[in-house]
Amino acid sequence: MDSVGDRTVHLWSLSEDVVVEAGDTEGQLLLTGPWGSELVDGTGVAVREALHRMELGPVLLANVEPAGSAAVVLLPVLERLSHLVVRTLGVDDLGGPLLSAAPVTRSASFRLAPLPGYRPVRLPADVTVRRAPRGFTVESSGASYKVMLHRPEAAWVLGLLAWPVSPDDASASLALPPGVTEGVLEYLAAAGMAAPVELPADAEDFYPGAAVGRGRMPPLLGGAPPDAGTAPSTG
Repeated sequence: MDSVGDRTVHLWSLSEDVVVEAGDTEGQLLLTGPWGSELVDGTGVAVREALHRMELGPVLLANVEPAGSAAVVLLPVLERLSHLVVRTLGVDDLGGPLLSAAPVTRSASFRLAPLPGYRPVRLPADVTVRRAPRGFTVESSGASYKVMLHRPEAAWVLGLLAWPVSPDDASASLALPPGVTEGVLEYLAAAGMAAPVELPADAEDFYPGAAVGRGRMPPLLGGAPPDAGTAPSTG
């Protein structure tokens, strides 16, 4: 297998059933999707260009607007339209995207945040994984997103979540760049497919690093480093 790129990239697109049209006034766009139509007023060239390109497929926002400007110009609009936006994680190779998270409710809001390396996470109890024509789909009755796994690497990470596993241990157990494993976990968490695990009193006996999760200082903050082990055994 070819090596996986080291750098993750964040791509944005509109759900495949969303149509972008010009509105009645200058700078206005009309977006029609599964929950009706929405007007976006006062859009500049960058916003119009981004939304039209996102209608065609995943785009890197920096290719539409310089990175510094994207946060100011594009992100506020895209956050308002988060229930229409598909978020995709890719890597800097030619193998295609790793996974995508598509909204399935009007209230969907995708909030990416770093996961504490020592805190175990796992799949929610009602998650359903189904084989798709290419990859797998992951759904949960309580989640606002459906996740599509496009590459084996994303499925490897998902498989670890059948048991509680910390991001640090997940990264150590897979032959992937740590940033890739962490990125997949963060996308799964933002989509509602990786939930924090409440640590039992004897967690140290089963999950390396659990002592940190119960309140001991992480190594970078002066505490003793957790036992460097592998991911929990599957059998």
